[in-house]
Formats: sequence, C-alpha cells, structure tokens
Amino acid sequence: MKGDAVVRIRGDRDDVFSKGFLCPKGSTLRQLHDDPDRLRRPLVMRDGVHVEVEWDEAWAVVADRLPAVLREHGRESVGVYMGNPCAHNLSPMLYNRSLLQALGTHRRFSASTVDQMPRQVAAGYVFGSPATVPVPDLDRTDFLVLMGANPYASNGSLCTAPDFPGRLEAIRARGGTVVVIDPRRTRTVEGADRWLAIRPGTDPLLLAAMVTALAQDGSIEPGEHVGKHLTGVTEVVAACAPFTPESVAVATGIPADDTRRLARDLAAAPSGSIYGRIGTTTAGMAGAAFGTATSWLIDVINIVTGNLDRPGGAMFPTPVAGSANTRGRRGSGSGFSTGRGATVVSGYPEVMGEYPAGAMAEEITHAGDERMRALITIAGNPVLSTPNSVQLDAALTQLDFMVSVDIYLNETTRHADVILPPPSQLQRSHYDLALLQFAVRNVANYSEPVLARSDGQPDEWEILARLGLIAAGMGLEVEPAAVDEVGITAMVHASVADSNSPIHGRNVTEIMAALGGQAGPERLLDFMLQTGPFGAAFGRNPGGASLDALRANPHGLDFGPLQPRVPEVLRTPSGAVELAHPVLLAELARLRDALPAAATAAASGQLSLVGRRDLRSNNSWMHNIEVLVKGAPRCTLHVHPVDAGRLGLQTGGLARVTSRVGEVQVTVEITEAVREGVVSMPHGWGHDMSGTRLTVAARRAGVNSNVLTDEAVVDPLSGTAVLNGVPVTVASC
Repeated sequence: MKGDAVVRIRGDRDDVFSKGFLCPKGSTLRQLHDDPDRLRRPLVMRDGVHVEVEWDEAWAVVADRLPAVLREHGRESVGVYMGNPCAHNLSPMLYNRSLLQALGTHRRFSASTVDQMPRQVAAGYVFGSPATVPVPDLDRTDFLVLMGANPYASNGSLCTAPDFPGRLEAIRARGGTVVVIDPRRTRTVEGADRWLAIRPGTDPLLLAAMVTALAQDGSIEPGEHVGKHLTGVTEVVAACAPFTPESVAVATGIPADDTRRLARDLAAAPSGSIYGRIGTTTAGMAGAAFGTATSWLIDVINIVTGNLDRPGGAMFPTPVAGSANTRGRRGSGSGFSTGRGATVVSGYPEVMGEYPAGAMAEEITHAGDERMRALITIAGNPVLSTPNSVQLDAALTQLDFMVSVDIYLNETTRHADVILPPPSQLQRSHYDLALLQFAVRNVANYSEPVLARSDGQPDEWEILARLGLIAAGMGLEVEPAAVDEVGITAMVHASVADSNSPIHGRNVTEIMAALGGQAGPERLLDFMLQTGPFGAAFGRNPGGASLDALRANPHGLDFGPLQPRVPEVLRTPSGAVELAHPVLLAELARLRDALPAAATAAASGQLSLVGRRDLRSNNSWMHNIEVLVKGAPRCTLHVHPVDAGRLGLQTGGLARVTSRVGEVQVTVEITEAVREGVVSMPHGWGHDMSGTRLTVAARRAGVNSNVLTDEAVVDPLSGTAVLNGVPVTVASC
C-alpha cells in the first residue's frame, strides 16, 4: 500500500497453505479494482440505455417491479442464476440461501451445471452427501492420474491445492509417477511421465475397461479399512465386464495394452489415485453425456485399487468451518436424492436444489403461462458461459424484469433493468468457505478488507439481504441487519438443540452474546468456525478455531494433513460406501448402448470440439484486464496438422465451425497440442456485443464457443451441459 492505494500484490510467503503461491486472479486484483469499467454506482435501464443512479433510486425500481411480477404471476415466475464468482466470495456463500428462500422459487440455476455438478452427484450417491468429494492426497501420493484436468493452467478445482503444478513436480521428484489423460497436449502433459491422448467424452469407457482389466488380473483389492464399510463391488465389476480394453480401444483411441498397463501400474503403486475435472464432468460422446457416470467410475477405480481414504490416495478433507459431512449424526444419514421438482418444458429433474443452466432459455420462451418472467443474476455471465448462447441471449429480451448483482455491464447484465454493483474484491473480507471443503490439507485463513468501501456503497451481503427483503414483501423499510439477526439466531438455536453439536445444551443467550452484535458474514463465519470440527466451541476447546484466532494468525492456521474418515464421514442410509447405487449401475447399460456409435464416430473421422483454459484468462470477467489479455490472440481454433491438411486450413486463416445449434468463424492455429480428430476453442470469449461496457475485452473480442454447444445434450443425472466433445464440422472460409 501507498496511502490508500494498492501498489503491488504478491503472495504471502508465510501462509501456512499457499507458501506465497498466487494465481493471476489474485495478482491483478489492483487492476480489477481500478478498472474504469468496473461499476461503482447502480445502473438503471431507461429507454434502452443504462444510466447511473443513486442507490435509493435503484432500490426503488427493484421494490416497484419485482414484487409486481411476484404478485401477478407467482413465485415460480422468477428465476435466479448464480455465477462462478459466488463460490469465491464469502457474502454470496452465506446469504444467497436467504435470498432464495425469500423468493420462494424452484427456478434456480448456477454455473454448477456447466462445471462440477456430476462430481458432486456421484459423491452424493456413493458417500451420502454431495459435499463428500474425495481429493487426491497430492503431497503423499506415489501415482497420480489426471483426467480432463490441466492444473498448470487452472490450478486445482474441487481439489484446492495452492501451487498444484509444484505439487505435481514434487511427486516426480520423490520418484512418483504422473499420468495425464486428455485430448490435448497441455502444459500439464509436458510436465508428466505419460500422456494418453483419449478421444473426448470416452473417459467412462476407459474407466470401465480398467475395472475389467483389474478384475481379470485378480487385482480388485479395496483394502481392509474401507472394505469393512463397502457394498456393491461384485455388482459393479459384473456390470463393467462387457467393457474390455479391446472392446473400447477404437472409441477411446487408447490401445488395449496401454489401458491394461495403466490399471496395473495404479494397482501396484504403494499409493495413488485418479483425479478428474471439467474435461470429465462436461464431456459428451456420440451425442450423449456421461459426466456423473465418469465421476462415479473414478471413485470405483480409487476404491477397488485400495486407494480410498488412505494417505497418498483419495481422501476426505475435514473443513475447519464445517460441512454437511462434519455436522449431524456421524456414519449414516438419509442419503442423496434428486427430482424434487422438474423444469416445465423438458422435465429436467431438480438436482441439489437447482435446474440445468441450459434450460433457462426455454423456461423463458416456451413454458406458456408458466414461463419465467423475471430473472436475478448474481456474479454470472451465462450468455457467454452456458450452452446455445444465441438462444439465451434472445430469451433474455423477453423477460418482464431483470436485476443483476455484478461489477460489470457485460454480455448478460446488458439485459438487466437494474444492476447493483457489490464492492471490489479488495473492499471485502475473505474466507474460502467453498474451496476449503476440497482442500488437500486441513487449513483455515481469513483476510480483512484491504480497502474501505466508498461512501454509500453497501456491502455485498447487504445487497443480497435487501433483495431478499423486497422479495419477501417487506419493502425498503426493514434493514438488512434484521435478516442477519434472524439467520444467526436460527443457527444458534439449531446447534444448541443438536445432540451432535459441540455446543449442545448451551445457553442461547450466552452464545449470542459471545458472537457480538455486529451484523454481517463475519459473525456467521465465527459461529461456523467455533462449532466446526476444530472449533473453540465458545470456550470448551481453548485454542480451537474461531474468527479471533484467525485474526491473530494472519498467515492462517494449519490443522494438519488429511486423515482417514471412513466410516464417520458417510451419510448413506446403510452406513456404508454404496458403490452399486441402482441409479449409477443403470448408467453402464446406457454407456454400453452408446459404445457402437462412439466407435463409429471415431472411425469416420468425426471432429470433436473441446474447450481450453489459459493461465491468464480462465473466466470471462478477467478479459477486461489489460495485463491478462495482452500479447498474441489466444482465442483461436487449435487444429492438428493432419486434420488441417485434410480440410485445407492454414494458420492465421479463418475456419467455419458448425454444430447442430450454431456456427462461428474463428482464426486457425495449426498445432500438435491436440490429437487428430479434435479441435479446440477457449471458453468465455465473444465480447463483440453492443450495449456492454468492457473496453479492453471489446478490443480483443474473440469468439464465443458456446454458440456451438447444444443445450439439448445434458448428463441426465446432474443436468450438466456438454461443453467438450461437441460434434462439429470444420471448413475453410
């Protein structure tokens, strides 16, 4: 700092977890804060143009128009979309729920269904809770398989590990092995021991064949520890039997010998695991999606090789602030289910309280009298990040009312009648409530706001709380602090009444007094830390976790490496790891039916489109930061030289890429970074729309790959869209 200005940002070398590692998002928070395009005051649409107004005027518009839609058309006429940044911000993590409850709508959508939802659904069925996602124990493993993941570009996701690339290098330095399975020769491949260039979307075929190879070798060994709490292995092995390394080789592009070698090496390693990410959860094969099946089969492999819940294998974090698998009765529970409601048009079932993001457009345009008439977006840009973007962009023009909580006037918020900007990242406190649930070490770290908020600028939690008050019919008279008071009081009462809580039987007034009277996320966070698995429990465990303890330790608190947690981590009805859940077993029959079409597509030379990420521009909102987008254009179509020669393409020339739903023209880049039969475009570009305020991004607009993705192809168990493995044709322009 120099006075009130940020001069430089670097990682904290004394941080107990990061050791100073910093990603580009963190290093450019100053540029984001100072960006002249970042909204400082609310915008209201007048005569088709967004104009700046004071907060009181913006709230008056919301209070007038949102309740009017609710009164005339009911609660289900309003939808909510929550974007990726919500998972990185403390206020949305703690206050989005109260907003959703106040709205009373089931039409909830988020970035989860263009990202990680299949991984959580699989975990829900197998372990009883979608929060119970095993992560690779990177710092102790001997053999790591990465599927559809590129940590050198995007670090970790559903596996929080600062300096993921450095941890991979450490595996090899201590004599371990890293294998990458990916259609692209990524930077991660260059740092690995082995690369299997799989055809997009065929990951479940490879995994099922590995199960069969292990069975044929007599190497199905879950181990004594997990084996005592495990059901369904025999059923799963039998269901995988039709998938042999030989039968899937044409479809996957992986020779049978390589599949068998991978299975044997993983089984023989002292410890190891498979880690799958967005390339496995959002991939399609032969016009079908198997994201949840793939995530499940990753668990199957980790379990049958004896690598679940052991050091160096796939382990369960113990979040310091608690989670669904640290609270309540240990070792069993009600399990996981979906289908509490369905979309009107296509009948997609509810999953984890939401519907597929790809269904938003049709719920606006084709649901008749039940159509969605109003929309609230929170920190998201679905016009660029969800399937068939042209369709959604057109649908948003048909809404009666739209309000966005966002720092930018972007491709999505340009449709909003009111935009309510939260403070910048430097003006808010931070605790990684979501990401630390998937950390490779049990740690906690809290950051105070670096900069003060501007005069009159509400905190983000206050914006969300006031939206909820308006939706609940309480107008503008009640202050957001009232929402907070109701929420924290309910949490304390519930915890005191819970026989499994560390403050069971305590006096509610005593606990409330200890928490203090300051409304906001810090009070909620303190309560979660104090009642978490390492918590101070309001004096019962002196030296335990609390907000005061984190403030006194600005470099964080380290509660040690991951520890075995089976069976207490389980929340299944049986109290066991339920490997052969009927819903998951049924996916193998569907996978078997899809195998011939996948083999035919591979043999015919059908091109598959996959995405890619760049270290400096993982998300669309980063494209307005000059330092992150400068240099050679990165929004190009990667094409293998063999395919380029066949199609008559040249580097620097234009190609026309066509899918079932759309067509784009994009600059060609011929490279061996993709395997034959695969073309690649980055995700999140397409900043050439009118009505936005993204000066830097507009100069490097790029092409929106989601013009090509198909909203009708989704994983049936999770509702997740296919962003990778999209069938396309490519021709020279």
